[in-house]
Order: sequence, then C-alpha cells, then structure tokens
Amino acid sequence: MKIRLIPYFCPMTFDTYKALHLIFMVSWFAGLFYIVRLFVYHTESFEREEHEGLILRNQFKIMERKLWYIITWPAGILTLVFGILMLVDNPAFLKMPWMQVKLAFVLGLVIYHVYCHKLFLLYKRDAAKLSSTKLRVLNEVATLILVAVVFIVVMKSTLNWLYATLGFFGVAIALMIAIQWYKRMRNK
Repeated sequence: MKIRLIPYFCPMTFDTYKALHLIFMVSWFAGLFYIVRLFVYHTESFEREEHEGLILRNQFKIMERKLWYIITWPAGILTLVFGILMLVDNPAFLKMPWMQVKLAFVLGLVIYHVYCHKLFLLYKRDAAKLSSTKLRVLNEVATLILVAVVFIVVMKSTLNWLYATLGFFGVAIALMIAIQWYKRMRNK
C-alpha cells in the first residue's frame, strides 16, 4: 500500500514533486549566490568613508535579512521537502549510485547553507572578518555544487565518474583563476 503524505483533496504526482523541487532549488541557489555577494559588498563598505559606509551597511543588513528569511531559507526547506517526497514516492532511487552521490552533494549544500547562516549572523553585528576575495571564492562553492548536481542528475549512470571528477576539479580551478584575474583587473 502506498503511503500518501499529501491529502487526497490536493493530488500530487511524482512529476509535481519534481517540478516544485526544481522551482524551489532554483530559488535556493539564487538566494545562496546573492547572499554571499551581499556579504562581499557589506565587507567592502568598511573601506568607504565612515558616514557612507554606515549607510551602506544598514541597507545591506536589510537586504540580507529579507533575502535570507523570505527567500533563501524557505526555498531551501521546500527544496528538501519536495526532494524527500520524491524519494518517498520512489524509494528505489536511494539504491542508485548516482542518487547517493547527489545526496552527498546535497548534504554539502546544506552544510554550506548553515555556514552562510553563521556568516549572516556575524554580518548582522558587523563582526564578520572574511576578506572580499575570500567571500568571492566562497561564493563559487555553491556554483561547483550546482554544476556537479546537474551533471549527476542529467547523466545518471552514463556518467564516467573519472571524467566527472576531473571536470569538477577543472571547473573549480577555472573559477579560482577567474577570481584571481578579476581581482587583478579590479585593483588596476
């Protein structure tokens, strides 16, 4: 007998779960990308004149709070809820190696999210100590996870894990080179 977590008056199919999972996943990543970008600007506001920096920091705190609590947290939670509902609807996925790897990356994303929350709380008090360059590097962690998860899900068992691993590290190295190039161009 199939367990129904959603009431009968609200019919949901696997495809509905998947669509909602993808919609909230896009929102979650958008929030994670943007929050760290706001942290970069927040950090750089300390380099401004005192009055201007204070105005900017107060504005960034408002933007960070709204983004974090209105978009990022709800989208992250709903992504996980609909992902879990897909697994409950089709538990055979849990036996598939590609899904196990995907879930490992999802765990990494949850840890990244919690770390960003810790930074959010520090920025709320203007107590964060990371440089803008370190924050730019941190911002690419979510990008790497996104690239990895999309390729894992799309390619599934046809993915050659050796090439995937090399590709993952290749993208990471390319992103680090791009960040360093951007830093040099910005300092000129």
